[in-house]
Amino acid sequence: MLKDKVAYITGGTKGIGLGIAKAMLDQGMKVAITSRNQTAADQTVKDLDDGAGNIIGIASDVRSMESEKSAVKQILDKWGKLDVVIANAGVGHFASIQDLTEQQWKEVIDINLTGVFNTTKSSLEALKNSKGYLITIASLAGTNFFAKGSAYNASKFGLVGFSQAVMMDVRQDDVKVTTIMPGSVSTYFNNHQPSETDAWKIQPEDIGKLVIDLITMPARSLPSKVEIRPSKPPKK
Repeated sequence: MLKDKVAYITGGTKGIGLGIAKAMLDQGMKVAITSRNQTAADQTVKDLDDGAGNIIGIASDVRSMESEKSAVKQILDKWGKLDVVIANAGVGHFASIQDLTEQQWKEVIDINLTGVFNTTKSSLEALKNSKGYLITIASLAGTNFFAKGSAYNASKFGLVGFSQAVMMDVRQDDVKVTTIMPGSVSTYFNNHQPSETDAWKIQPEDIGKLVIDLITMPARSLPSKVEIRPSKPPKK
């Protein structure tokens, strides 16, 4: 069902993006991943490519509309279509509003929110042509605020609202839109180093399976907002 479908994943070299890429490749999909660093993208391609040529790496900064347009063009030039877009690239700076800097604020908003706008605008015509699927990676922080989270909360609250509005804009064009809102995930996010102590957390491959489940749902059904959290977090 998914063999030879074409996907684009922003921030696909580690963490959630990498978990999704692996799940898609296992289904026979063709996958383009991006990183701001071409070397990192190339290394991930080297690690995942089984010789079939079903993965490519592209250097792109989601903060730049032109960069995202170029990434989508490279995908279309390579494979001729685009079926699934995963807007995954994200960053977090956590500090009291008294200490949060203007630069930190701008980076979080520019990547987590404006970056998804740039990815969406750049890929929308291709998704309309393929009657495809846009999935944004938000967070439970998109509905739950916390101290030192002003920038991150703002970006993820905004992303949830953006995604749901886009869903309503494009569903009559047969483009499906879902935002996934994970809780604690075992990734390298915010300089975390995954270890055995993260076993209770959602794993990147769990998000990968969720994405496959979503894009294989019957066309008449749309889980437009999905919250996913660890089933048994440690007691506090």
